[in-house]
Amino acid sequence: MVSTVPVPRRPSDPGDPVDPVRQWYENELGWATVPGSPVRLVTGLRFDVLEVPAEAGFPALRHLGPASPVALHGERMRLLVAAGSAEELPGLLDWLEWGTLALDLTAIGAGGSIGAPPPPDPGVAVAPDPGAPASPGPLAPPAGFGARPEGRPEDGPRARPGDRRPAGPETRRGPRGAARWLRPPMPGRAVEPALPTLSALGGGTAGGGVGGAPDLVRLVQTMATQCHRVRLRRAPAQPLAFS
Repeated sequence: MVSTVPVPRRPSDPGDPVDPVRQWYENELGWATVPGSPVRLVTGLRFDVLEVPAEAGFPALRHLGPASPVALHGERMRLLVAAGSAEELPGLLDWLEWGTLALDLTAIGAGGSIGAPPPPDPGVAVAPDPGAPASPGPLAPPAGFGARPEGRPEDGPRARPGDRRPAGPETRRGPRGAARWLRPPMPGRAVEPALPTLSALGGGTAGGGVGGAPDLVRLVQTMATQCHRVRLRRAPAQPLAFS
């Protein structure tokens, strides 16, 4: 839904250097940023972030609406979700019976931040992160992405005893290469109504939840399943034991 109310403009100090990236996020989107360079976006106010390996994130995009922003940071995918989702993630994983498995699925919420990808404007450039390694080339969806295998791809295994890394606010994970938007936010359009929310709690269709809001439950279930599959593929082969 397009907002007819203009986003409030942030007053600028004449003595401050002009940063077009910071201006775009603060003035065009109304998002808070962290002081300093490079520009970082504050999480937990307008949105939280779920971060997974990009290989596990691509299959989950079908649960998002076209206006739900998604970014890539190196080989990891960051999906913007409703504010407060980071606190709900551990309980949601327990409810989905993924709580006892180690999943490469983390959340960044209140008190956290993420690197600001360059705005989708060729005239606005983002300052490089000092000391960051070269960013890898564009990521493509994994082979077979889009095909529907037999059964329900979002269904995962039952919980089994094992280690679990708790999910919570996190700002220092993953590669330090430049981030980029896979699905950028659109100025003049309210972002919050397009973000996955827990309010549907499994009551929506495969493409969304109640009231048109994307369903966070289905999104997390799919990402957890794909993270588990990626972990199994990457695990070294175990030798057979003979007595």
